[in-house]
Amino acid sequence: MNETLAAYAVRYGLRQSAARPPLRSYIKSVWARRNFIWAFASAKNISMYTDSRLGQVWQLLTPILNVSVYYLIFGVLLGTKRGVPDFIPFLVTGVFMFGFTQRSITSGSKSVGDNLSLIRALHFPRATLPLAIATVELQQLLLSLVVLLAIVFGFGEPISFHMLLFVPVLLLQLMFNVGMSMVMARLGAFNRDVTQLLPFVMRTWLYLSGVIFSLPQLLQRSHVLKDNPWLGEILKANPAYVYVELSRHTMLGEYRDYVHTTLHMHSTTQLWFYALAWSAIALVGGFLIFYSAEERYGRG
Repeated sequence: MNETLAAYAVRYGLRQSAARPPLRSYIKSVWARRNFIWAFASAKNISMYTDSRLGQVWQLLTPILNVSVYYLIFGVLLGTKRGVPDFIPFLVTGVFMFGFTQRSITSGSKSVGDNLSLIRALHFPRATLPLAIATVELQQLLLSLVVLLAIVFGFGEPISFHMLLFVPVLLLQLMFNVGMSMVMARLGAFNRDVTQLLPFVMRTWLYLSGVIFSLPQLLQRSHVLKDNPWLGEILKANPAYVYVELSRHTMLGEYRDYVHTTLHMHSTTQLWFYALAWSAIALVGGFLIFYSAEERYGRG
């Protein structure tokens, strides 16, 4: 019976709807749906807060409230602001930029599992789902940047051409987020326990990424890191730290001068190298990892 059905399919040019296409065709198919990805992300962004009275204002309130909590606990009570110039813009930049990556990865892990009905009903490249999630987070960040810039300029930071470097930093971080979102989308599609574990992983990652403290300052003062320089190198290669720190260097001139002159860390070349490497590895590797399981999404 199977041979008869197979022969019938060959005779009439039928093929498996969920079969994985060649890589080049798959990339073209994803690119052809770029308008759908943006529209899907925009609709999801609007619907996300429809049940709350303040609506999309929560896109701005949530990171501001997070900053307030971190400032009170870590900046005031634990004293991590000591010696760091313009600590509030420093903290806001860290929380906003780390949150961009955190939400992209966490939401990306659910992108396949939460859209099974769509996957089973329609034939489309599944990579559009984690891409749409990353686009949702990009749209939210762009709105949050209004608050970030208001705080940065409100604390006396002058406008400079150096701030234009924030654009490539953001693009590199977006590439990294897309790749990691695809990795987590594949893991989350076949093991939903991953989505339960991620909040703990992300919270630990936040504490290791210099979001609420200055890692260059810690490297200068910590005896543990001085005695174990390899540990400091690992912390400096951490992708979350790399994008957060580069964002601060482009946006906060006083902090950049503090790192260069007071802490004697004169070059950001290493940070740019790590940023380029992480974005390329994550985007290409994440896409290939997700693509390799294309025909399995939505089964079962």
